[in-house]
Parts: sequence; structure tokens; C-alpha cells
Amino acid sequence: MGRHGGETIIKKYANRRLYNTGTSTYVTLEDLAKMVKRGEEFKVQDAKTSEDITHAVLTQIIVEQEAKTGNTLLPTAFLRQLISYYGDQMQMVVPTFLEHSMKTFSEQQSHMQEHMSKSFGDPSLTKNFSAPFQLMEEQIKRNTELFKQTMQMFTPFAAPASTPKEQRKPDASEIDELKAQLRNLQTKLDQL
Repeated sequence: MGRHGGETIIKKYANRRLYNTGTSTYVTLEDLAKMVKRGEEFKVQDAKTSEDITHAVLTQIIVEQEAKTGNTLLPTAFLRQLISYYGDQMQMVVPTFLEHSMKTFSEQQSHMQEHMSKSFGDPSLTKNFSAPFQLMEEQIKRNTELFKQTMQMFTPFAAPASTPKEQRKPDASEIDELKAQLRNLQTKLDQL
């Protein structure tokens, strides 16, 4: 009775109390946060109207988590950018993009954690110090590229980027300097 299509139904009453129909107990936002972390699916319904208010409650959980911890998960710049999309023509695209990005990030998470434990857990593997950060950097690049492609889909008539008139090739001294900088960086990483 307390589950619907694999989801637990949480009823929210007028007194703001939350009732888990699966366990027949009252729960808090903290309990719901724990359910999310355990991967338990649930839907929050207004007890009076049966309206689906899951989105609002999840947003409330995020606000509460951000207030409780000193380490905020959502950077201020990201929040500003997100707010700027409300009412914008891109409003419909942003949720899909963010959902895809988070899904991809989650899939990469265990891979990153494995690299982290190898890099920091075993002193003999300090040469792999930069591996997790390279993975994150690659993920950011992929997400940025995906976002650019999405933007192009919705702005097909945008003027193409102007091609540079002439690309100057770096001379030998510049290449040598770059190689030296890379060697110095690698030496510093090896010493960590």
C-alpha cells in the first residue's frame, strides 16, 4: 500500500509533518536525505490534494544540507548562473543538460575514487597524483563540449565563429620553453 511503481509514497500534511506510508512512521527531511543516499526511490505527495511535491521537498533538503554544513556543494557562481536561466529561452534545456552531467559524473565516481585511493593510499604511486584531477578535467571538458553542442542546436542561425586569418606556428624556442615547464611540473608532482 505504501509503494507505487517501486516508489515509497511520502505524505506531507498541513502541519508540515512527513509520513512514510511504506514504514507507517513519521519522518524528517534528514530521513529523506538518508533515503536518497541509500538510493531508495520515493514520491512526496500533498496529503490533501495528492499533488506530487517531490521536487519542492528535494529542493528543501538541498537548502537544509547547504545550511547545515560549512562545505557548500553548490558554488555561488553556479547558483547565480542557474537563477539567470529562469524565464530564459534555455530554461527547457538546462534540466536535461544538468541531469545528463550528473549521471555521467556519478558513473565516473567509482572510477575516480579508485584512482584517489591508489594515488593517496600508496606512497609508491605518487606519480599518479594527478590522475584523478585529469579525470575530472576531462569530464568538465566533455560537459562543456556537450553544452556547446546543445546551444548550437537551439541557435542554428547564429553566425559561425570567424576563422582566424592566419595561425602563427610557435618557433623552436617557445616549444623548448613549454617542454621545460612540463618537465618542471612533472618533477614537482614526483616529489609530492
